[in-house]
Amino acid sequence: MTAYPEKGNEKKSYKWRFFRAGGFDQVCIETGADMLALASLDQKLWVSLSCPVKDLEFDSKTLSLIDSDCDGHIRAPEIINAVNWAASMLKNPDTLVNGARGVQLSAIRDDTEDGRRMLASAREILRSLGRPEAKMISVEDTAGEEIIFAGTKFNGDGIITPEAADDEGVRTVIGDIIVCLGAETDRSGADGISQEKTDLFFSELNSYNEWCLKTEKDSSILILGEATEKAADVIKAISAKAEDYYTRCRLAAYDDRFEGSLFPAEADRQNLASKEISTETEYVLSLPLATAGKDRPLPLKAGLNPAWAESVEKFRAEAVLPILGDKDSLSFNEWEELVSKFSAYFAWKTEKPASSVERLGIARIKEVLSGEYKHTIDSLIAKDKALESEVGLVSSVDKLVRYCRDLHHLVNNFVSFSDFYTRKEKAVFQAGTLYLDGRSCELCIKVEDVNKHAMLASLSRICLVYCECSRKGSAEKMTIVAAFTAGDSDHLIAGRNGIFYDRKGQDWDATLVRIIENPISVRQSFWLPYKQAGKMVGEQLMKLAASRSKGVQDKMAASVAQAVQKAEVPKPAPAQSFDIGKFAGIFAAIGLAVGAIGTALASVITGLLRLDWWQVPLVAAGLLLIISGPSMAIAWFKLRQRNLGPLLDANGWAINSRPRINIPFGTALTQVAKLPEGSVRPMIDPFAEKKTPWTFYAAIAIFLIAVILLLRVL
Repeated sequence: MTAYPEKGNEKKSYKWRFFRAGGFDQVCIETGADMLALASLDQKLWVSLSCPVKDLEFDSKTLSLIDSDCDGHIRAPEIINAVNWAASMLKNPDTLVNGARGVQLSAIRDDTEDGRRMLASAREILRSLGRPEAKMISVEDTAGEEIIFAGTKFNGDGIITPEAADDEGVRTVIGDIIVCLGAETDRSGADGISQEKTDLFFSELNSYNEWCLKTEKDSSILILGEATEKAADVIKAISAKAEDYYTRCRLAAYDDRFEGSLFPAEADRQNLASKEISTETEYVLSLPLATAGKDRPLPLKAGLNPAWAESVEKFRAEAVLPILGDKDSLSFNEWEELVSKFSAYFAWKTEKPASSVERLGIARIKEVLSGEYKHTIDSLIAKDKALESEVGLVSSVDKLVRYCRDLHHLVNNFVSFSDFYTRKEKAVFQAGTLYLDGRSCELCIKVEDVNKHAMLASLSRICLVYCECSRKGSAEKMTIVAAFTAGDSDHLIAGRNGIFYDRKGQDWDATLVRIIENPISVRQSFWLPYKQAGKMVGEQLMKLAASRSKGVQDKMAASVAQAVQKAEVPKPAPAQSFDIGKFAGIFAAIGLAVGAIGTALASVITGLLRLDWWQVPLVAAGLLLIISGPSMAIAWFKLRQRNLGPLLDANGWAINSRPRINIPFGTALTQVAKLPEGSVRPMIDPFAEKKTPWTFYAAIAIFLIAVILLLRVL
């Protein structure tokens, strides 16, 4: 069944309830009737229309069951289909919203065929687990098929174990199949065989047996009976060297220069004579079996290459002696006659089928083929397969139990985000909590590619921090993005370290790698211009101090260099005359600057003194508004635009609304460090910095200047 979105102009008969959180309306899904009515809810009102099945804090098997097309995403029709299927198996749809870990057997329908079969399968599972009197079945009961089917002979998967057979001979044959072809895992977790393995095994038995039967029909194959194989092996072992020897002998008949020659050149013999050699030396092994000569037979006892003497002796004893009798040498014609007698055997060997049953031996193969084992095993497999439909309901029971436990939770993180906005429990996309810079951030989401995610996530207008997380002593790594929605961002810089706690309570080392700057609060924006001005002044003063320091160092270096030059030159340079005009100009410039500053201050103070007392605070407030107003206005607009949607869209979700994060809700998502209520804090600091009187002196100076200016005005 496929669920389609309702047309916008159709009337909805179901009366929905909505709640407002985070600045937008969301549907309430609290009862089984609400769940069943999801198909009639206009999908324009769904918060999400699709979500990925990975990187969610949710049962992965339940997600895979809902993802019916196995495309890695769960969509609205799949949610609706899952709800409708589960409700069709239950007497009361409210069972879907209980969130219990198990389903009461009495809650399963017994008035439909599918319901009765589901109920019978649930009872069978409990019986196989040794709890036939149980009234409830849970996810733990259905999670492991190996436990459910442990000790059962037949379980509908088409695989039988040796224990499925009552006859010891059949059990042994099943074991032979496992040894030869490998095992397949039965639902009970034991090793077993399927119909395909059985057919292949007996096919190989027949092929190997037919190949062996050829020796009974053709006596020329096993010319020496059971000793034929050994004789053929020794012939094959020296065949190449024997052909080499006889070829050299025929070359000697063709050219006398090959007579008695073992070495291509005399230098080779002399080179070999100068080395330490053995019968294992490669060059010795490459020499002919014996010294070649015109029409010379191959010696079998004396005059042999010592590296091949043992092999030739085996050849003589196991092949020559039984066929040609006791001989001291073997002519070329006798060699060809001997080889021809084994030609039928060599041809038969090339026809040997590739088979894994050879290890059983021909005697065991004939024994298995002579019995009715194939028919018996086929019957056992057919009996097992006959239970497929009945036992297959085990997976359906597991599906029902998981849906009753998880579906309502998923709906409240898909159709609406009630889990996230009511803060009763964490949403499925929240990966854990990040502790960094004296704050804890609860809105943390796993990401795969920081750069790709940041491109879309920057539209959220949230101050985002990306952290790479790792665990000591583990190869596990992950990347998260955390939303900072309280405090300030003054000390959030790349490279800072924190701790991330995942939903399982495991701690991870977190290193800040990227920041997306956005306003965190209006208060931070109020002070931002002054912080920026102070930072700019500080940087300029640092630059000025650095340049002055460099100038002094340069002058000192120049003075030292001049002193050295004076010491080296006997006649001192004439001293420069004091230029009173130059210094008068400097003092005049300083006086003008001080005068300008004093005039400006006097003008400001004079202007303030002309105002009524109640106007002075208004002027001060106006100055603050002029300085901080633009920054606060920008922050206010951006804070009103904060949106969770781009964060999830960048992770593969299809967010269908604008899930806002307003200022009060954002403050709840990020907790700033503060002392617990009732804490005792002594006000005495033994390492407090000493107070300086400069503030007091500055206040007195300002007061005196104001008095003097006031007297002049009066």
